[in-house]
Amino acid sequence: MNSLFRTKSIQELIAASEEPHARLAKSLGPWSLIALGLGAVIGSGIFVLSGTAAAGETMNFNSVLHAPVLDLLLYGPDAVSTIGRPGAGPAISLSFLLTAIVCAFSALCFAELASMIPVSGSAYTYSYATLGEIVAWIIGWDLILEYAVSNMAVAVGFSAYLADVFDSVFGVTLPMELTTPPFASGTATGAWFNLPAFLVLMVLTWLLVRGVRESARTNNIMVAIKVGAVLVFIFGAVDAVNPSNWSPYMPNGFTGVITGAAIVFFTYIGFDSVSTASEECTNPKRDVPIGIIGTLLICTVLYVGVAAVLTGIVDWRTLSNAAPVANALKDLGYHNVRRIVSIGALIGMISSLLVFQYGQARVWFAMSRDRLMPGAFSRVHAKYKTPHISTWVAGLFVGIPAGIWDIGTFADLSSIGTLFAFVLVAAGVLVLRKRDPDRPRRFRVPFSPVVPILSILTCLILMMGLPLEAWLRFVIWLVIGLVIYFVWGRKRADATFPA
Repeated sequence: MNSLFRTKSIQELIAASEEPHARLAKSLGPWSLIALGLGAVIGSGIFVLSGTAAAGETMNFNSVLHAPVLDLLLYGPDAVSTIGRPGAGPAISLSFLLTAIVCAFSALCFAELASMIPVSGSAYTYSYATLGEIVAWIIGWDLILEYAVSNMAVAVGFSAYLADVFDSVFGVTLPMELTTPPFASGTATGAWFNLPAFLVLMVLTWLLVRGVRESARTNNIMVAIKVGAVLVFIFGAVDAVNPSNWSPYMPNGFTGVITGAAIVFFTYIGFDSVSTASEECTNPKRDVPIGIIGTLLICTVLYVGVAAVLTGIVDWRTLSNAAPVANALKDLGYHNVRRIVSIGALIGMISSLLVFQYGQARVWFAMSRDRLMPGAFSRVHAKYKTPHISTWVAGLFVGIPAGIWDIGTFADLSSIGTLFAFVLVAAGVLVLRKRDPDRPRRFRVPFSPVVPILSILTCLILMMGLPLEAWLRFVIWLVIGLVIYFVWGRKRADATFPA
């Protein structure tokens, strides 16, 4: 039992990262890290979920599996057949602020651990240093699921959005057989293969193998474009704001604001990916906290601006559709602004795919270096100094399923995996404060242990708001991972510890 919870010291983790055969190039500074974070966080979500969170939605559950766990606990299975989720209305701006506060608790915890443990692997590595090997395996396996499922869904969305942009902007209709998944909701669609979803992931994988500096430069350009698109919407449509659309400000009370916050949480997923780049920073103890917190602040300002303008130019009750921003601009006749925003959203998806593929490969790399994954995954390319094998495997692991299935229904898996990682990171801060209080910390979580405890509680509350189906799939994935660990991974890991 003791071996299950054995930890690796911070010195061991840092020493392993400096081995010549597994050393990554250090080339990222604070601005590159902020761009990396913005690349992950600002995707298509802000252009879609802002409308849903404002207008609300009615969920007709044909199975208890589709009901949120919190509703099942409060009302029982017989009382959740039809549940309406009241929207925040114009107060959606407050929803974004509340979600930012919840994420800020986790961001502060990530920043402290990243400044102490400047090694690839993010929450996986932090768990290995604080909570033990079995917990580290669980969170590493969980992070693989989070990054993979998230990118599968984004890649499928990219393909659909690409077809729409070609049709609306260029007047070209792409063939359905090559832009639609062959299987959706368990039934055949008649399509052959979702080629754009697969190709965009392969191109990004090739770029990531070429080098982190080249990938970061490409990401910086894409981030500038999509942030520019957000600003074009805010300043281009602000003159159409009608203050009467903001009244009443909270049509569904504070309950609607909280519901909106739960929905828009998904638009913040990704700021933690900054910590996966710790090992490739020139000054990780300073730059990683700046990257994490800077990402969260910039995203919050942009999100609040979009929410305020969107609910000001149209009646919030009309925003419950798949493309609320584009449709609102269309109704106003702002076609040029709409085109810019549409292209910016498309670029945003590519940028998100790039950063999440980067993060996933680094998790595989870190687990391989600890002998919990095959050794080939921790090999570093002689010329490019990148983990080329784990990068290609991660690309195919996501690209092939994205070309075959419609994985949008699995989006909740990404959220539950993210929140679970946040809980363990906050717990890691508490453990290290107790176990190693004198270790230098370039950045310290303020008001500890209050902030880490608040992070754990708020993340658990959001997890309870996810459907029972997501919990069951999450548990099944973890059980598969535990079988692999006990049958294979644990024996290999024994070699890294003295007898």
